[in-house]
Amino acid sequence: MKKILIAEDDGDINNMLCDLLSQNGYIPVSAYSGTEALMCFADDKYDLVLLDLMLPGKTGLDVLSEIRANSLVPVIALTAVSDKENIVNLLKTGANDYITKPFDNNELLARIEVQLRNNSPLDQHSTAFKDITLDSERYDGFIDKKPLELSKREFEILALLMKNPKKVFTKNNIYESVWHDEFYGDDNTINVHISKIRAKIAKVKPKEEYIQTVWGIGFKMQE
Repeated sequence: MKKILIAEDDGDINNMLCDLLSQNGYIPVSAYSGTEALMCFADDKYDLVLLDLMLPGKTGLDVLSEIRANSLVPVIALTAVSDKENIVNLLKTGANDYITKPFDNNELLARIEVQLRNNSPLDQHSTAFKDITLDSERYDGFIDKKPLELSKREFEILALLMKNPKKVFTKNNIYESVWHDEFYGDDNTINVHISKIRAKIAKVKPKEEYIQTVWGIGFKMQE
């Protein structure tokens, strides 16, 4: 079941949203201030956030900005303001969608379904291995939805390994597949790129190994 964080300080609206989501097969979690919303987000994983913009403590835009610094989780803003300047600012800060109050419950549910579907790691442009997902359309990589910030070459090497996780790739295989050129035995080029990929992964998941060195042959994904 998908877990949704509701950041809304109005108790009646928050309770109504909890009931609505529960009745439609979601797990709702309530927060009543910007600070509480960020604490909840730091303590657990969510599939989507419903974010009121007029929160006490940290504002909705502040919360959105901090979420976007660490995650690409879908965020639907709940706002009573519908002027273009505020909406443009909201979308530029990183909201995936917005709905103005008062809203129709069925419309909100439809917007939630769209965002969850769009965020599925199983679409045609994605490659997944364990909790790593690569988006080949945007050249983005994520672990648990946290960005890896890979270079183009790093992305292509990791994608090559992930698409065939049981296969051991020689340095020759990797170089010719990614650089589209003949390999002249420069081991250091591949080693440096693999080392950078490992370092970027370790920033997010320091205790897990994802790329295995097969001594004397090359590299593969760690099963």
